[in-house]
Amino acid sequence: MNYFLRKLSFYAVALWAALTLNFAIPRMLPGNPVDILLAKLQQRGETVTPETRKAYALLLGGDSSDPLWIQYWDYLKNLARGDLGVSVSYYPAQVSDVILTSLPWTVVLVGIATILAAVLGVLLGAIVGWRPGTWLDSLVPSTTLLAAVPYFWLALILAYLLARVLGWFPLQGGYDVVLTPGWNGEFIASAIQYGFLPALTIVLASVGGWLLGMRNMMVSTLSEDYILTAEAKGLSPRKILRSYASRNAVLPSVAGFAISLGFVVSGSVITEQVFSYPGIGGRLLGAVTNNDYALMQGVFLFITLAVLGANLLVDLLYGLIDPRTRARA
Repeated sequence: MNYFLRKLSFYAVALWAALTLNFAIPRMLPGNPVDILLAKLQQRGETVTPETRKAYALLLGGDSSDPLWIQYWDYLKNLARGDLGVSVSYYPAQVSDVILTSLPWTVVLVGIATILAAVLGVLLGAIVGWRPGTWLDSLVPSTTLLAAVPYFWLALILAYLLARVLGWFPLQGGYDVVLTPGWNGEFIASAIQYGFLPALTIVLASVGGWLLGMRNMMVSTLSEDYILTAEAKGLSPRKILRSYASRNAVLPSVAGFAISLGFVVSGSVITEQVFSYPGIGGRLLGAVTNNDYALMQGVFLFITLAVLGANLLVDLLYGLIDPRTRARA
């Protein structure tokens, strides 16, 4: 019990520290979101008065000329009420509405791509690591090379070959704009077609890391005494691979997979930009470009909660699975 209480206390402090950084980092950027919004109003020919500036400052969550500790206190109070503020980039939309509109696209795209990359990489890594030194093992560098290729370059290559030259998939967007979003077969089929290329980019760029990690763990596991004992008992190679070697070698990958799922909500900014995909990554980039403090803080908050939640889940599960972890803590 003490182990779990210590873990919960640690993550509570980590959450507070993350929220504090979430408040401080956007305010270190140059510019003022109120001034940016007023500049947009002036470009449309509207008159901006001091009263107008004060009203928009209150609308966006308080005047940035206030002392930082007052802004910080207002920020915490708004979080407690679930009020993330108003987005400058998508004014007058609420930050929560902007995030909830984009988040499902990112979770489905990046989530499915991450699961596919992890499963495929772990399976291939187990097969390659079971017979190190074979011709399959020589193919590992080619997969890890894809992990070293920049996302945007790989995305551009796939977009040019599969969309522009061959015309197999749409080049940009998340779905056919003539369709009305909804849970119907036509819209879902369109979303799958438009999301295939971004997902393929993420899978190709990620599978090499999973494969290499599982392969190395398999090679290390095969030298353990219990593997030699299983072979001495006359167990079949398939039984040893499935029930002994793979089950133990996959444990680090399971931990890495849980943590990777925590980063799913952050999206893939470069991939979403290349394909103009309506995910959270594009919203985050727009928020940084426009000094949209509220939207930046809202996106970072979702990312923070997801990552901390995934790490906490892994720590608690390891505490249940391996008692030695609780003894060392």
